Amino acid sequence: ALEAGIYIPNLCYHPDLSPTGACRLCIVEIEGWSGYPTACTTKVEDGMVIHTETEKLKRLRENIIWLILSEYPFELEDNTQLSAVAKWIGIKDMLSDFKPVHKDFPVITDEPLYIRDLNKCVLCRRCVRICHDVRGVGVIGFVNRGVETIVGTPYNLPMMDADCKFCRACVEVCPSGALVDKLEYDEKTKAEVLVPCKYACPAQIDIPRYVKLIAQKRYQDALEVIRERVPLPHILGCVCNHPCEEACSRGEVNKPIAIRALKRFVAERDNGRWRSKVKVAPDTGKRIAVVGSGPAGLTTAWYLRILGHSVTIFEAMSEPGGTMRTGIPEYRLPREVLDREIEEILSIGVELKTNTIVESTDDLFNDGYDAIFLALGAMEGMKMGIEGEDDERVLDALTVLKDVSLRGKADVEGDVVVVGGGNSAIDVARTALRVGAKKVTIMYRRTRQEMPALEEEIEEAINEGVEIAYLTCPERVIRGDGKLKVECIRMELGEPDASGRRRPVPIDGSQFTVEVDRLIMAIGQRPKVPEKLGLPLTRWNTIKVDEETLATPREGVFAGGDVVSGPATVIEAIRDGRRAAISIDKYLGGEGNIDVMFIPEDEEIACLGRDEGFAYWE
Repeated sequence: ALEAGIYIPNLCYHPDLSPTGACRLCIVEIEGWSGYPTACTTKVEDGMVIHTETEKLKRLRENIIWLILSEYPFELEDNTQLSAVAKWIGIKDMLSDFKPVHKDFPVITDEPLYIRDLNKCVLCRRCVRICHDVRGVGVIGFVNRGVETIVGTPYNLPMMDADCKFCRACVEVCPSGALVDKLEYDEKTKAEVLVPCKYACPAQIDIPRYVKLIAQKRYQDALEVIRERVPLPHILGCVCNHPCEEACSRGEVNKPIAIRALKRFVAERDNGRWRSKVKVAPDTGKRIAVVGSGPAGLTTAWYLRILGHSVTIFEAMSEPGGTMRTGIPEYRLPREVLDREIEEILSIGVELKTNTIVESTDDLFNDGYDAIFLALGAMEGMKMGIEGEDDERVLDALTVLKDVSLRGKADVEGDVVVVGGGNSAIDVARTALRVGAKKVTIMYRRTRQEMPALEEEIEEAINEGVEIAYLTCPERVIRGDGKLKVECIRMELGEPDASGRRRPVPIDGSQFTVEVDRLIMAIGQRPKVPEKLGLPLTRWNTIKVDEETLATPREGVFAGGDVVSGPATVIEAIRDGRRAAISIDKYLGGEGNIDVMFIPEDEEIACLGRDEGFAYWE
């Protein structure tokens, strides 16, 4: 009927369920038939003359909807099917003296993912049928409570204890608002709410699909799904900050899926099958210069080469990788992993020039390049601006990490204090212990709860012997022979600042002094952009670009990664690399299409089945 533009009201019908005609709202009149058959259960035959709107049908439907609403003592919510159906039929007061008895069931809000309000249930049977007949879980059904019939679990068990799989199919089919997701959404944001892991990922890797493939032991298929969106899966499996896990719906039930670990698991089992599916387009005759070989630059180079462009990467250092090589310790990102994935990018025809400093886009354009992508990173350590920090024994974290990465050693010895609370602070503290420091203490001006470093990295640092002094901040460095004297002050937390974290406030009279051999600053970093580039910068020394295209004001010049965002993550840099490749290809006359599908999507299996203790699996 809908395909013919005819609307017949209904509540119990759903395309995923077999029709039952239980609500009786879809009654019709068929010439030559007696009574009022339901449209959903009546098979169409040749020659039928069907009437869907008559005065008799109108009155009957008004009676039926009144009976349904007589046990719904609430204002109808605009966003429910019940409301839409009632308004279409028309609501009339059949018995003006009738007062519905409020059911007074408790509204269950303390269970994962969705809210149950049985006061709004109209017993349409949709949720019960989809749980039993489609999903095969069967944890909810009709339960008699005295004279009342409700939808519930056996013995009124909580959903977790009843072995609910929290697929929320019941929420999807509920027409009355009795079952609703805790997070509100509309048609535009529905996928972001219901598949939060995928949309929390900056590169929007199809996480549910590859996790499912891993569960089926289809490891190469899973890796290819990951590679549909990123060219550095093994690196991400080692160092990604996994925002997907923070958003994981399973985390609302007990613990998030270990998504990053699963990515590393399949990357370690890579047999190279995916290479045969990578197709480089015919040569376009266009040349692109990529300045910087960090994750943003490598990603852009990969996709632009796939599209048929000639790509050259210019790297100032002797080895490629950017901060992945010089800012992430080898114990977190093994060098063989980094080298292998960079080599994969070079193997499709990307050219790499190391020990090459680029300070002028004019020179590159004069050399015949048609477009330029600046992925310079944020390689300059920041200082606190306190007295005495220009002492040679006051180091910055990036310099220490770079020295260890490229030379295998650093000027670190004795008692070391690291100032900061991010991943760089944790990395340099753990590295200092590995290269000769006797004792390492991290000073952080807030509490552990506010530390931006990954929780697992903090735990590892503590387990390795790193001490952390919270609510502590250095104020002055006193030079002298022997050890450095660092004057510090205790802090307390005040009101939240722009970052959302509570602002540290000095406590008067709480000053104290510590003696150290080395003081390492890990309070942030910023880009170092050559003046000759002639590009407008922000007050944070980042390059100004169009937020959508990453184009700079200079025609043909694009920028992304840390040089635009400031210090960020590998996966965020990969996102920028993808966006830049799309924009540059469009600038050069292409369509900007970098999407691929190495593995066709499997047909969705509706039946999940029941698993005892599912909510408590780890």
